[in-house]
Amino acid sequence: MSMIGTRVARSEDPAFLTTGGKYIDDIAPSDALFLTFVRSVMAHATITAVDCSEAKEMPGVVAVYTAADLDFQGPLPHPMLNQAMIRPILASDTVRYVGEAVAVVISSTREGGVDAAELVEISYEGLPVVLDPQESLAGTTLLFPEAESNVTFSLPGSDDDIFEDCDVTVSLSFRNHRLAPCPLEGRAVIARWDSNDGKETLTLWSSTQNAHATRDGFATVFGLEQDQVRVIAPDIGGGFGAKSGSYPEDTVAAVVARKLARPIRWAETRSEGMLGLVHGRAQDYVATIGGTKDGRVLAYKLHVTQDGGAYPEIGSVLPYMTSIMASGSYDIAAVQFSANSVMTNTVPIGAYRGAGRPEAAAAIERMMDLFAVEVGISPIEVRRLNFHAPDSFPLTTPTGAKMDTGQYAAALDLALAQAGYEKLKDEQAARLANPQAKLLGIGISCYVEIANPMGQGEYGSIEVMPDGTAVVLTGSSAHGQGHHTAFAQVASEVTGIPFEKIEVRHGDTKEVPRGGGTGGSKSLQVGGSAVWEASEAAVDLAKEVAAKLLEANPADIVHDASAGSFAVAGTPALSLGWGDVAQSVKDDTGSDLRAETDFNPPGATFPFGAHVAVVEVDRDTGQVSLLRHICCDDAGTMINPMLVEGQVHGGVASGAAQALMEEFSYDEIGNPLTMNFMDYPLVSAAELPSFERVPMETPTPRNPLGAKGIGESGTIGATPAVQNAVVDALAHLGVRHVDIPTTPERVWNAMGISRM
Repeated sequence: MSMIGTRVARSEDPAFLTTGGKYIDDIAPSDALFLTFVRSVMAHATITAVDCSEAKEMPGVVAVYTAADLDFQGPLPHPMLNQAMIRPILASDTVRYVGEAVAVVISSTREGGVDAAELVEISYEGLPVVLDPQESLAGTTLLFPEAESNVTFSLPGSDDDIFEDCDVTVSLSFRNHRLAPCPLEGRAVIARWDSNDGKETLTLWSSTQNAHATRDGFATVFGLEQDQVRVIAPDIGGGFGAKSGSYPEDTVAAVVARKLARPIRWAETRSEGMLGLVHGRAQDYVATIGGTKDGRVLAYKLHVTQDGGAYPEIGSVLPYMTSIMASGSYDIAAVQFSANSVMTNTVPIGAYRGAGRPEAAAAIERMMDLFAVEVGISPIEVRRLNFHAPDSFPLTTPTGAKMDTGQYAAALDLALAQAGYEKLKDEQAARLANPQAKLLGIGISCYVEIANPMGQGEYGSIEVMPDGTAVVLTGSSAHGQGHHTAFAQVASEVTGIPFEKIEVRHGDTKEVPRGGGTGGSKSLQVGGSAVWEASEAAVDLAKEVAAKLLEANPADIVHDASAGSFAVAGTPALSLGWGDVAQSVKDDTGSDLRAETDFNPPGATFPFGAHVAVVEVDRDTGQVSLLRHICCDDAGTMINPMLVEGQVHGGVASGAAQALMEEFSYDEIGNPLTMNFMDYPLVSAAELPSFERVPMETPTPRNPLGAKGIGESGTIGATPAVQNAVVDALAHLGVRHVDIPTTPERVWNAMGISRM
């Protein structure tokens, strides 16, 4: 039986459901000291004094440090961003958002550290607070006066008039609000220094999505060779992009561990996570779309103002990703894009589930609906008129996206058929005629995204033991997606070694020599392809060994992947198994049979799909309920359809939640209003329907698996579909747009305004 396309149960789950995961805070050494951070309660202020005297006298307190005590530069700045805005590991002169770390308590117990931290007195002199990106762009108040501007990254646009041949144009200013990633496990770190052969070495247990990048960053920061830093990423418990890089707290842990010659541990609280993990989205749009009266889109212009938060992180360059996918699934001849990223007194923005691509889809899908209304044509027909044709691939869009394959109309047709679109329209009309009935809205979203946008490669290896078992190593990083299952399926497909005899390992830079980690929906398409190629190389090696054992020419050796055996062509009765071959290698070399590779793809892949959302709106309260959500997400070849479904379901939940309720918000002076799950409206199963998924596979030629990414697709398609559905429910009232999240208050106000 082929392992490709098979619904194999996740091999990871039994341990998680019985003994539990192996998380960082569970494995700290018994002599490790605890870190407790003292954080700013001001959004923007000058630090005039820090008094640690009382805290230092508390029982169990080993030390209390400020930035001056540590005297350490901190993480490397992002090379694409303004170098005058480098983030310190502890604030020294100025705090720039509520939650920024100012001092750190080191104690023998977690509880003692918390008590001592409350005694650290910080004196502030308040500075003007900038929260609105447009106000920040004006530069009246500067977060970094030495930078002379709050702008940290820009993409200049063109002044050409691309709308002169358009019969119809529509413009809109709208927003894509700030979100908190909320992974199941928060950040945690353990740092320990040792001396090996006279060289200082650092071991860091980190909740990171990229162990090797973390290793390389710490080696650079501390002036060490790569082999002097070992990073171990055990079970992570979710990342969604927010754990892609290291954080100041990680560096503080390493600095303190070196200073005190003791292992150091830290695990954040949920409130610390809400203020410490990077946030996502936070873009403002000014968009114009134009075309002909018969529905052909000719031109699209989008300007993005990116809220980068208090310090420029990867989130400040996300408009670049938005620019690549700006025109979405559509064949639009003229596309203009421009952007500015600015600083505000808020949590820094980083990568979050889609990282710039959901933002692009949200903008173009909203504008396609507005254009359809303006020309009086169904939003479905407008989309069909403007899709890239299947036979036009591969193609390069005006924004530089080098797309591989696409069947956009087919995906939309499948989703609409599953939804029963015509019946839904009939029900919508019947509800409109009944003033007692709740309103029904039907939203469409057609998207395409770029997976592995930076075109990164990945490392993979396989080692076969004399007992016929195998160990697969990958430079990718698992935090809930099912990597162990999918990668074992790939190796089993190529080698014929039974799935249950293959172990997949990752996350330890001492064991896995290199890797690119997880992000950008690249794991299977590059990590899985590396495992595929390494497995093929192992088969070739095994054929050579089998040829010697069977006294034949290697070219005459046949590998039967269905049985995991090797034989001379024409004489299958005399065969060798993987154990026989591996034992021979062991006898001759003292090592196991092993092959490794680095898979380097020819380019990114472009997953795509169509979503249909059906919502119900209460006429009296504005409450929105998501009744149905139908999605057709095409990620190329599916190695394990069950894993794909899980990724889509999680993604749809995330995307729908952004459209309905999730938002991280501040008051007028920069105090966060959503610091924990009592205040932040995290979605649960109670607010969501059972999603309906329609499978579709359009393989890509850009890797041997034919696979594209799937981890972000559901999120990208869901948000605009749900938003469009809410607007559709209110369309009879003259409502053309409702910002997300579509809270009852916002929807109720939209209905009230429309009646005036």
